[in-house]
Parts: sequence; structure tokens; C-alpha cells
Amino acid sequence: MVNSQCIEIPDGHKGYSLSNFCVPKHYEEDLENIMIPSGLIQDRIERLARDIFQDVKDEPLTALCVLKGGYRFCTDLLDKITTLNRSHGSVSVPVNVDFIRLKSYENDESTGEIHVVGGDNLSSLQGQNVLVVEDIIDTGRTMQKLLGILWKYNPKTIRVASLLVKRRTESTGYRPNFCGFEIPDKFVVGYALDYNEYFRDLNHICVINENGKHKYAVTKQNGS
Repeated sequence: MVNSQCIEIPDGHKGYSLSNFCVPKHYEEDLENIMIPSGLIQDRIERLARDIFQDVKDEPLTALCVLKGGYRFCTDLLDKITTLNRSHGSVSVPVNVDFIRLKSYENDESTGEIHVVGGDNLSSLQGQNVLVVEDIIDTGRTMQKLLGILWKYNPKTIRVASLLVKRRTESTGYRPNFCGFEIPDKFVVGYALDYNEYFRDLNHICVINENGKHKYAVTKQNGS
């Protein structure tokens, strides 16, 4: 079942000035604005945790964290679910965690291919309630390909929680079961979302500017 609730950030949203928040000095010249401040991210994740908790109830849950971008979202989400386990005496969700790593981006463009790194233990998903924890759904193609792979291991159920869903004309229309924010078609970094492995150490979700793209771009060698 897809939970339709999602905080929608409009296309005209100008974000928040860097001067109003704390960002690492080494990134100050590389960011256009702060799209989603850290505190708002945490409050939204708390609600997602409650929604997932109420949906799963007493059944065991295997969280499959999509690395690297999803690690902070997954950590904070599961922390909040375990907090609910301690405070709801009549309901408790046993949680296991596994990891998978995908690669579909170079610079700010999707390559159109999905490369799965790891996943040797995915046979353990058989008969399990799986929660895929992802940082961002872009066109939806990568997630749909991943789900096709996961269903081959015969899990009982698969739910997807994504912190972000991007509005794109190229979207397949895929929607996760649990969504934090729907955002405009801008390349965002921070809160473990990267640009060629940079910006993961930002607490806020920010829009990268052209200076940042140029500074941290991957330089392709001739013939590569």
C-alpha cells in the first residue's frame, strides 16, 4: 500500500540563505541555497517512522539500506522506530538490517544503468517483510530495477521508504510507499546525498551551484 502523504516543495521555492544556517566553510561557495533544513528533515523522519511502525505492527522487518546515500536516513529512521518499540508496550517491531549499494550516477546525470555492489546475502530475504530505505527517487527506473531483483528472492512483502522524490518529466510515475519530501527537479546534496562523493558531510539538504559542479566534476580521460 502506498502512503500518499508527502511534503511537496513547490518549483518556485527559493530555499533558505546559507547565512541563516551553519554549513561547512569548505562548501560555502558551492551551494545555491538550503532546500530542507536539518531540523525539518528530522521531524519528517519521525513521522515516517510512526507511519511505518503502524503499518508493520508486530511483524518482523528487514530494513535494506541502499548505500551510500541512504545511510543517514536509514540510521535516523531505524533509531526512531526502535524508540517507538520502547514506548509502545502492546506493539513492537523486530528489526534486522542489511545493506546494498547501487551506482547509477556520474556527475549530475543518471547513466541509465544500475550497478549492484554486494547483495551476497539477499537470499536471506526469502519470506521476510522488506523495507527498502533509499535517499532519493529520481526517474524511478533505478528503484523499479532494484525491486525486480529483490522479488526474485521471494520476500513476503516489499515496502519502499524514500526521503526524497524528485519531480521530473522523465519520471516513470513510480511512487514509494513512504515519502518524506517531493522536490523540484534540482540536483541536491547533503544529508549523505553526494555529488561524486562530496557533500555527504552536510546536515542540510542543499542545491549545488555551478561552481560546485565544476569543482567536483569527474574528469574523464580520453578513451575511457
